[in-house]
Amino acid sequence: MALIIAGERSGVGKTTVTLSLLAYVTRCHLTASGHRPTVQSFKVGPDYIDPMFHSYITGRPCRNLDPILTSEDYVKHCFSTHTHAVDFALIEGVMGLFDGVSGECDIGSTAHIARLLQIPVVLVLDCSRLSRSVAAIAHGFKTFAPCIQIAGWVLNRVGSDRHLTMLKEALHPLGIPIVGIIHRETNITLPDRHLGLVPTDELPELATVMDRLAQLGKDCFQWDVLLPLLSFSSEKEEATHLHSQIQTQIQIDPSPSPSPSPSPSDYANQRRTTGQTPSLDCRSLPTGHRGSRGDQRPRIAVARDRAFNFYYADNLDRLTDCGAEVIEWSPLQDTALPDGVSGLYLGGGFPEMVAIELSGNHVMRQAIHRAIAAGMPTYAECGGLMYLCENLVDFEGATWPMVGVLPTTVRMGATLTLGYRRAIAHKDSPILPAGMTVWGHEFHRSTLDSQPRDPLYDIRGYRATSPTQPEGWNLPHLHASYVHLHWGDRPDIPTRFITQCHIWASRLSNEATPVEN
Repeated sequence: MALIIAGERSGVGKTTVTLSLLAYVTRCHLTASGHRPTVQSFKVGPDYIDPMFHSYITGRPCRNLDPILTSEDYVKHCFSTHTHAVDFALIEGVMGLFDGVSGECDIGSTAHIARLLQIPVVLVLDCSRLSRSVAAIAHGFKTFAPCIQIAGWVLNRVGSDRHLTMLKEALHPLGIPIVGIIHRETNITLPDRHLGLVPTDELPELATVMDRLAQLGKDCFQWDVLLPLLSFSSEKEEATHLHSQIQTQIQIDPSPSPSPSPSPSDYANQRRTTGQTPSLDCRSLPTGHRGSRGDQRPRIAVARDRAFNFYYADNLDRLTDCGAEVIEWSPLQDTALPDGVSGLYLGGGFPEMVAIELSGNHVMRQAIHRAIAAGMPTYAECGGLMYLCENLVDFEGATWPMVGVLPTTVRMGATLTLGYRRAIAHKDSPILPAGMTVWGHEFHRSTLDSQPRDPLYDIRGYRATSPTQPEGWNLPHLHASYVHLHWGDRPDIPTRFITQCHIWASRLSNEATPVEN
């Protein structure tokens, strides 16, 4: 079993509830054998920041469950793979329980994941301005989709003992237990800014906050009800069997072929027609690229610091699984690229918050510029794209020189660009062949002063009626876009990137080898 923490809407406190449960289980609970439990967490949707907090607590990468960026089959595979050997599993939902990409169905919502994985839900209710009316809200969530099992309520922002009594009386006829009560005066907040929570690397007092969350978890929840729902201990054999079944089901041809455009009105058809495949092997790699010999593993430098930290754990796993050696480095702190790298991966993050430091590291900016100018395969998304521009103009209007590979300036602004994107590649890039369709996600408050003459993509929103627009910068060896991609069921993406890195490294090696007369 596992448990999903959902909210009746955004902002009701489901992240606080999730973190307090994770903190208590990992810090204060012991298994029957007397050891600290292994806890695997998941996050519904495309978010990067909440998973950082999960991982900080559990010591394990949090996994995103997003059937739009990946597929339903991959969501089931990901969940099975990462839970068959753990003690507890917990999933944090997204927005309200039924909020997805459409008002007509639950696609992309927390309910979609609960239905797909057949996992019960604990629903967080914001009770700050409610008394008996809470029962109408709760009744609606209980009956709206009977296939969703609501296993309990968490009452958040309860004002007083009398308030609590009224809430309990109202909810009692529904026959669903109250598994958590958090009073209004409980003041545990995590700082946020323009794209959500401030990342963990920027919070020096985070350990203290987690101690308080663990205490909240201990004091405010009914663990006699929750622990059996969270526990995998008694179901290891069944889970392992399920894992084996799913592995068998999804081992299909990993080599995608061009296919018709997807129809957003038919979710299942979308997944079949985008060329996306859920295979987890890398059989399409050329012989010798899978790391059987250390000197044949291309080294890929992944930017990881306070400026660049938006990465799906599955993407980095994919690079390793497909034969690359992942080397983390910091554009903020380092003065040179790691030795022997043959590819660059610049993920998203908050370069605008440390623009003065990024700009001040002249040596690093020049090293990256030289590497890309020399043809090193490079993948940059969102924050990485911003870093490669000539200049970055921050929220205060100050201008900071960046790497300068892309002939444009990026400007921070008040308008939020947000949503899923269907993107069709115009021409070959280091990760995609021309004509390939991918699903991605945009989430940023910046714009570019100018667009490329020959853009990387045509993109549109989730609906088929959404207008298309050009997006992204593309050179034969550079893929730079605002669109975040999840490579979970797309082994062709890391395979292509690694192959390009291997070719580039081999060409350099051949050019450096003296020719005998």
